[in-house]
Amino acid sequence: MNDEHDRPRDAAAPVPPAFRERLLPGPGAWVLAIGFGVLVVILLLPLAPLVAPGAGVLAAAVTVAVLMASAPLVEVRSGELRAGAARVPVAVLGQVTPIFSAEEMRLALGPDLDARAYVCLRTWARTGLRVDLRDPLDPTPYWLVSTRRPDELADALVEAGAGR
Repeated sequence: MNDEHDRPRDAAAPVPPAFRERLLPGPGAWVLAIGFGVLVVILLLPLAPLVAPGAGVLAAAVTVAVLMASAPLVEVRSGELRAGAARVPVAVLGQVTPIFSAEEMRLALGPDLDARAYVCLRTWARTGLRVDLRDPLDPTPYWLVSTRRPDELADALVEAGAGR
């Protein structure tokens, strides 16, 4: 009886994330990346007609690669919130407040912003989430994180133990 269900689970197996979102740019940025490649072709065509198409493709590809590489990951996994390069244990998170409109996000990033807050912002994600920190040793009062799915991120954090 070699049934996979009878085998003990590997303790080192990776835990799937409760929430995962890569904050990739919207369609406009991808069009601009291709437009940049076309512009390179136009500029180089009179100078090096044989090199221009390759340089244009290379310029567009590099621009796309930079856009993808610079897109932060927002993730809730293994009792931890990750936003870009920063990580915080869910156990020290307090109130979770989704931000559902661009106007609310503008206020949170403008007049209501505490300069000590950690901000993981991408302008193409016009909604987000504010999560308070309850760690007395951390001077950061809260995190403000861009996400296109603020309700799902809030639910994942609450499920993981935020605010308890």
